[in-house]
Formats: sequence, structure tokens, C-alpha cells
Amino acid sequence: MPLNIDVQQILLHLLNFVLLFGILYFLLYSPVKKFMNSRTEQYKEADEKVKTDLEAAEAARTEYESRLAAARTEIENERQAARRSISEQSAKTIDTAKREAARIINDANKKAENDRNRIIEKASEDIADMVAEATEKIVVNSSASESYDSFLKAALGDNKNERSE
Repeated sequence: MPLNIDVQQILLHLLNFVLLFGILYFLLYSPVKKFMNSRTEQYKEADEKVKTDLEAAEAARTEYESRLAAARTEIENERQAARRSISEQSAKTIDTAKREAARIINDANKKAENDRNRIIEKASEDIADMVAEATEKIVVNSSASESYDSFLKAALGDNKNERSE
């Protein structure tokens, strides 16, 4: 053997290497490959689940937004209806108050007119009584000519006072 190379030794080492490679393949590579494949499948499934959940969430968001828009529209419609109702109610209240005020004013005017008429009647009666008393005093206390003279004197005296003013 030239160079001290033993073919048998080389073949034995080669056989040991192939056996080591085979054993390591079955013991390490296969389980690691299976683990990596299962891990890849888990990630794919998780990714699919996330995509599905995201689509469901997007659909739910869209539905909630449409419900929210409908609720806002309904709330606005109810607000407008309430405003109209309040306006109508306030208009009715104002009309009622105006009618009541007109009735009160009318009643007050009637009462004032009745009081005025009553006062005028009483004043007329009082004047008639005073005239009757004055006439009675004049007739009783003095003669007709004296009464006439005092009347003329009073009338002319008042007339002179009016001219001097």
C-alpha cells in the first residue's frame, strides 16, 4: 500500500459516515422537519383565522356604522318632532293666554263702564239733591227777587272774573 492508505479503512469510515448520516436523519431531521411543517401550518391557520376574523370585524363595523347612522337619523327626526310639538304647544299656550287677556280686559272694561255709569247716576242724584236743597234754601231764606239778584250777581261776578283773566 503505497502511502499507507488502507482501502478497507476508508470503506469502513465511509460506512460509519453513511450510518451516522442515516441515524441523524431519522432522529433529528425528520422530527425537526415535521415540527417546522406543523408550525408553518399553525401560522397559516392562524393567518387564515385572523383574515376571517378581520373580515367579520369589518362587516360588523360596517353594520354598526349603518345602525349608528340610522339611530342618529331617528334621533334627529325625534328632535324635530319634539321641536314641532313644543312650537305647537307654545303657540296654543300663547293663543290661550291672549284669549284670557282679552277676556280679562273686556271684563275690566265692562266693570269700569258699569262703575262709571253708577258713579254718574249717583253724581246726578247728588246734584239733583243739592239743587233741590239749594232751591229750597233760596226759597225759604229769601224772596224771589233777592234770589234772582244773587244769581245775577254771582253770574256777573264770575263773568267779570273770566274777562279779567
